[in-house]
Amino acid sequence: MRFINNKMDSKKLALLCRELADNRKAEDIVVLDVRKLSSVTDFFVVASGSSEPHLRAIMDEITDKLRADHNLRPRAVDGTLHTAWVVLDFFDVIVHIMRTDMRERYNLEGLWGDAPLVKPKPAKKARAKTAAG
Repeated sequence: MRFINNKMDSKKLALLCRELADNRKAEDIVVLDVRKLSSVTDFFVVASGSSEPHLRAIMDEITDKLRADHNLRPRAVDGTLHTAWVVLDFFDVIVHIMRTDMRERYNLEGLWGDAPLVKPKPAKKARAKTAAG
């Protein structure tokens, strides 16, 4: 496993990107483990947005939080909000932020169908307080 920096491996970064996309209500977020299928990267994060402003909000959340909290910046950004598909390349993690129609057209999950899905750990649920009585 290659390391993004001293504190975060590629799987943790992929799951963090997923969480940050979810913060901005990205739709149908998936993390694909492509380590056994690709020499280019370890993980793809694929997320959908419904409009240019929504895509921008998702992209900004990921790039701003990673820069502020982990001093990480994408080594490249490809595509534009106008093309409805933006790619953030963090070397071992590539984030695809796509408008829903573009995602259906290019079907990355189908193209990389042999890649296992990485499931996030379930959020810790607060214990329900029981009424005494």
